[in-house]
This record gives sequence, C-alpha cells and structure tokens, in this order.
Amino acid sequence: MYPQQVIDALRHVRYPGTGKDLIESGMLEDDIRISGFEVSFSLIFEKDNDPFLKSVLKAAEVALQTYIDPNVTVQIHPKFVKQNSKSSIINHQSPIHAKHVIAIHSGKGGVGKSTVTANLAVALAQAGYRVGLLDADIHGPSMPKMFRCEDARPYSVEEEGRTLIEPIEQYGVKMLSIGFFVNPEQAVIWRGGMASNALKQLIEDAHWGELDYFLIDLPPGTSDIHLTLISSLQLTGVIVVTTPQPVALVDARKGVEMFRNEKVNVPILGLIENMAWFTPAELPQNKYYIFGKDGGKALAAELNIPLLGQIPLVQSIREGGDEGIPVVLQSGHPAAEAFNQIAKCLNK
Repeated sequence: MYPQQVIDALRHVRYPGTGKDLIESGMLEDDIRISGFEVSFSLIFEKDNDPFLKSVLKAAEVALQTYIDPNVTVQIHPKFVKQNSKSSIINHQSPIHAKHVIAIHSGKGGVGKSTVTANLAVALAQAGYRVGLLDADIHGPSMPKMFRCEDARPYSVEEEGRTLIEPIEQYGVKMLSIGFFVNPEQAVIWRGGMASNALKQLIEDAHWGELDYFLIDLPPGTSDIHLTLISSLQLTGVIVVTTPQPVALVDARKGVEMFRNEKVNVPILGLIENMAWFTPAELPQNKYYIFGKDGGKALAAELNIPLLGQIPLVQSIREGGDEGIPVVLQSGHPAAEAFNQIAKCLNK
C-alpha cells in the first residue's frame, strides 16, 4: 500500500459543506502513515462541532476499504484548524533530538552539494561529534554510494513500544536514505506527496538517538519537499552550496531568498563555494579558475551572509565520492583541510 493509493481513494469522498472531494478541499493533512495493512492520517476541519465530521470520517474509512482493500485497518485523526490561522509553515516541535539541525541546499544540481554534505558530516564525526545524516534527495539519492554502503539494508528496532528504523552507521555517521529501500537501477517516480511522506517517516520513525549535528542533504532547487522538511523540523539554519559560475549563482540567490521568506524564515548559516578553482595533482600550487573567480565569495558579500569556505576542484574529491571514501578521511589532503575548516566554522 502506498500513500498515493490513500489519496486516490479519498478523492471519492466529498465534503457536504462544499461539494468538493477531501483532496480538492485541502482537508488531508500531510501525515499519512502506513504499516502493512494499517494506515493512519489526519483530516482537517475548521471547527470541532462540524456537523459533517462523523459522516466524513466514516465515508473516508469506507473509501479506503472499497478502493484499496477490504482488510485495511484505518485510523483517522480529526484536526481542527481555522482557514485563516496559518501564517507560518514552521512547526517548532522537532522530532529529532539534535543540538544543531542543518540543511545543505543548492539552487541547481551538479554543484557538488552531496559531496560537500558527505565530507562535512565525516569531518564533524572525526572531531568527536555525534552526527546524523538524512539523504533527502528522493529522486537522486547518492549517499549510499558516497559512504560505500549501497548494499546495506536498515533493520527495525523496538524502542519504548515503537518499531523504529535503525540508521546505517559508516565513518561514525548515522545515515538514512531512500536509496536503501529502492532498487538502485530503477528511477524513483513518486508524486510530491509520496516523496514528502517517505521523508517524514525517515525522520520521525527512525532511531536517531541523541545527536550533536543532524545534516540534511536537500534536493536541488525549491519544492514541496523543502517545505515538508522545514515544517517537520526546527532547523538551526541552512548552508548554501554553489560554484562560481554565474548560472549557478542565479539559482543560489533564489535558494537564499526562499529561506529568507517571511513565512519560512530559516537562518542562512553561510555559503560554500565549491569547485572554486582547479588544481592539478602535478602542480599543487597552481590555481585555474575554470568556472570563474570568487563568484560565490562575491555573492556571499552581496547577500551579507558568511563565506564558510572555498573548495578546490581536484580529482581526489571526485574519486573519493565514487569509491565511497570521502576525501576528508585523507589526513593532510588540502581538500580535507578545507572541509575541516568549514566544520570548525560551524562550532564557533
């Protein structure tokens, strides 16, 4: 059973007050939970004395048993929210017990956001911190490969009467990714609601434990997945990754503006300029500015946000990602030092 099946079934239930179906009316909360043939979710009503409440709840239950399976066990939670009461999408009740919850964002793909996230997570773990990492790039999960654990499969544990997913631990980092649960050779073709619900389960139904840092590798761009994570977690802030290339800087600016929007209002911790220059292995002192010089540095100054670091474009970073051994594990490597310096900036 998949969340989309639940959504499709609820399209057959109309709210008598408007004549629209529950999905069209925006009454389904984004909290679908599925375990075998058991499903739970919330339906939003404007007031607790709604005359149609009981009939709608019963009709929703019957719809799931009719259009999905007669053996489905349904648990529906009525939620009462006035239409004009939602002025902010931030939810300050975070299910993650971490001192710092940091999202890593890029305006466009291909700028090395996941590489930066992986190396930053390992750098923090090497410094003695308890680190969790969520690969939130549903359609292009790369962390299993970057951490050399593509064949790993999380198992369940019992904790205080709940069945939770045990994250995979590698290089001192606890990690979960949708890549652990799907065929790596097949594309993940999910609607936005399905992807958002999958991520919420990886956050809320996982045995993360007590953490110092919880890093989130966001998908590139701006989407409903970003808003789901923002509403599910109390973020300490966001780190924006870009290259110096003008086309990347345009999208990085959009990302900053999204998080600065008054309804989102998430602090920008700083900007990382990746692929800042090319340094060949045989000429380690030389710098070639293939994508332009100091574009990220200039953008950070313009937007009045900290420049956390500039990462060079070197072959060993790419090789480390492909081989599943982050370059930060190579003591004394110039790129490793750059990532370690960024980790230190976060601790100031």
